[in-house]
Amino acid sequence: MDGAEKTGATTGRNDGAVLTAIEAAMIRIRRRQSRRSLARPVMKGLADPIDLNTLAVVDAVDEGGGQSGRDVTVGFIADRLAIDPSRASRIVADAVKSGFIRRVASQEDGRRSCLELTPTGEEAVSAAHRTRQDFYGKVLGDWDEGEQREFARLLTKFVHSLDEADHG
Repeated sequence: MDGAEKTGATTGRNDGAVLTAIEAAMIRIRRRQSRRSLARPVMKGLADPIDLNTLAVVDAVDEGGGQSGRDVTVGFIADRLAIDPSRASRIVADAVKSGFIRRVASQEDGRRSCLELTPTGEEAVSAAHRTRQDFYGKVLGDWDEGEQREFARLLTKFVHSLDEADHG
């Protein structure tokens, strides 16, 4: 029995050893993300304190509806953060109460409430982007420019494929 058969890897275009390496790397990334090691420095750099759940909401509001053109609502936040709508409603309410986001009427349906960043939320997003990009810059510091560009291209392609798999 070869490595692909042992791991249950898909045959054909997929190499079992490659899939095993990707799986191991993704597990390590997930573990790092669950520790939220990049969120803590963001929180320290802000004039107004922000908790990790609020930062997740602020990031999702900043990301917005993107190409889908969806309004940013509590349901959108629940979907983006992969949490149930009642939990999303609670953490959105906390983010509103803390002054990082505000509710506004939908331009498509005035009865529906949408979410947008406040100036304090925009400051938090800017601090988050700076902190993360500084960190990634250090991590990729010894990679040449071509490697960095190729990694960005392939990682973006991978994330698009994940999104398609979720909706397909």
